[in-house]
Formats: sequence, C-alpha cells, structure tokens
Amino acid sequence: MSGGAHVVQGSKRMKKLVFVFAGAAALALSACSGSNQDAVENAEMNQPAAELDDLSNDAANDAANAEAAALGTQQQQLEDNAADNTANPTDEQEQNVSGM
Repeated sequence: MSGGAHVVQGSKRMKKLVFVFAGAAALALSACSGSNQDAVENAEMNQPAAELDDLSNDAANDAANAEAAALGTQQQQLEDNAADNTANPTDEQEQNVSGM
C-alpha cells in the first residue's frame, strides 16, 4: 500500500510543477505585447537632426581645410630652408668626425 501512496504523491507534485510552468509561461508571454510602437518612437527620437548632420560635416571640412593649410605652410618652410644655397659637405668631411 505504501507504494500506491508514492504514486499519488508523485502525480500531485507533477501537477503542481505543470501549473507553475504554465503560470510562468503565461506571465512571460503577457509581458510581450504585439505592438512595438515604443521601439519605433525611441528609434525616431534617437535619429540626429539634419541640422546637426550639416554642422558636423561643416566642422569636419573646416578641420580638414585647416590641416591642409598647415601642411602647405610647413611644405613652403621646408622648401625655403632647402633653398638657402649652403654647400653640402663632401663624403670625406662627413666621415671626419674626429674633430668633434
């Protein structure tokens, strides 16, 4: 008789588990709504304005132009320094480092 009591006790436990899992599944599914309007509105709000895009493009172009101007000035200075007509030392003079 004690074997039959365990079978009844086991089936009650299984029924409780089934109800617990069914309840959890129902709660999980009820949290999912069919409408995703909130997600759509959030995506629209997170899009930058066209004016902001224009401002950032202008800033990037200004930075690029300033960099190009600085490089042009540097190139001109290098060319001016190279044109000072100083005589380059000969190989023998370059190799003679004993005087230093």
